[in-house]
Amino acid sequence: MTLGSIRHEIRINRSADDVWQRVGDAAALHTWFPGIVSCQVDGTNRVIVLGSGMPMPEEILVNDSRQRRFQYRITAPIFKHHRGTIDVIALGDHESLVVYSTEADPRTMALTIAGGTAGALDELKRQMEQETH
Repeated sequence: MTLGSIRHEIRINRSADDVWQRVGDAAALHTWFPGIVSCQVDGTNRVIVLGSGMPMPEEILVNDSRQRRFQYRITAPIFKHHRGTIDVIALGDHESLVVYSTEADPRTMALTIAGGTAGALDELKRQMEQETH
């Protein structure tokens, strides 16, 4: 298996705990990830719906508030393998680093997803920094 692997990161001027509240809410992904219009969570299963109307089933692998790590895999048959990981790391009391990693087979799917994850981090930063602390 030859995986495509992409990682984006962004600094956000908010505490890691504040950012984690948004990132760790599996049912709220569509509020900060452009191109996703809704998501439904049932246990460890999540179905996101893309702007095109296409549903994309996922399995939540990790939602760890202690590590501030959210990890999932897309289970749609267009992927032989997929794993997305979002880590929220404290850089200080009022600053955090959010790292969004994607690995996928076929490799080209990692590149396809990468544009979306970069846009999602930009939107997350915009929302978190515009809210009052």
